[in-house]
Amino acid sequence: MFFSVPATSANMGPGFDTLGVALSLRNEMDVKRSKFFSVSIRGEGRNSARMKSGNIFVSIFNEQYKNITGRKDSFRFEFSNNIPISRGLGSSSATIISAVKAAYEMAGVEISKEKVLNIALTYEPHPDNITPAVHGGFNVAVVEDARVFSVKKDMPSSLKAVVVIPNVHMSTNHSRGALPKRYSKEEAVFNISHSSLMSALLFAGNYEMLRVAAKDKFHQDIRMKNLPELFEVQRIALDNGALMSTLSGSGSSFFSMVYADDALRLKRILEGSFGFFRVEIFDFDNDGLICQKS
Repeated sequence: MFFSVPATSANMGPGFDTLGVALSLRNEMDVKRSKFFSVSIRGEGRNSARMKSGNIFVSIFNEQYKNITGRKDSFRFEFSNNIPISRGLGSSSATIISAVKAAYEMAGVEISKEKVLNIALTYEPHPDNITPAVHGGFNVAVVEDARVFSVKKDMPSSLKAVVVIPNVHMSTNHSRGALPKRYSKEEAVFNISHSSLMSALLFAGNYEMLRVAAKDKFHQDIRMKNLPELFEVQRIALDNGALMSTLSGSGSSFFSMVYADDALRLKRILEGSFGFFRVEIFDFDNDGLICQKS
């Protein structure tokens, strides 16, 4: 069976642990029954012994498969990894989502996207990445009683994502640990109001106020201090056509939303200023998790 899951950009400024969008950059996995266990990796992580001997996908797959069937059978796992690792583009969420779906498919048990999402929540307790990875598009998600409640909006082809991908890893756990334990009422109101406005704008297809809506007081500045060049990335993007420009997840990647006609120009300007960083243009993905016979 063939599985494919998109990259995601989460938080989107003020939507801490709540807002996320799917990008047209995908990790692909092929899982086949085999007499012997084996793992092969192309792309990201191909030279990592840890990703072969302690593969998170395989670990989650085996756990879920055994829960369903009571057995531990042998499979061949073939990975084609395109999502950069530890760059704030949802590589971990893609792994979790695909592993859960694969376990059910290989066990011959149907599973809805909603159930995949709620099982994934046990491995990733924040829904901002896993929700768009499953559903595609722009998603607003909350967790209540160990269940994800979300609403999706398809993203139009008239918009593109311009993503700056530094050659620096950022640990989500370390980054989260640096955040304050408490926020003031004023900070909380600021983020609630701005994330609400952002959600309303994207659902309405009204993009002109996004640079206002994308402001944050919870996490961005603290995380960006780990790579100060990101402040300049944001400034240049907003000065050159970006509708909004925010840290992607916990970083180190930086996400800008632009009109399609402005994407190439912005890419070239960012490449000219940050030649040591990778800069890519992505469509938005509205499909999310894909599964089909290989």
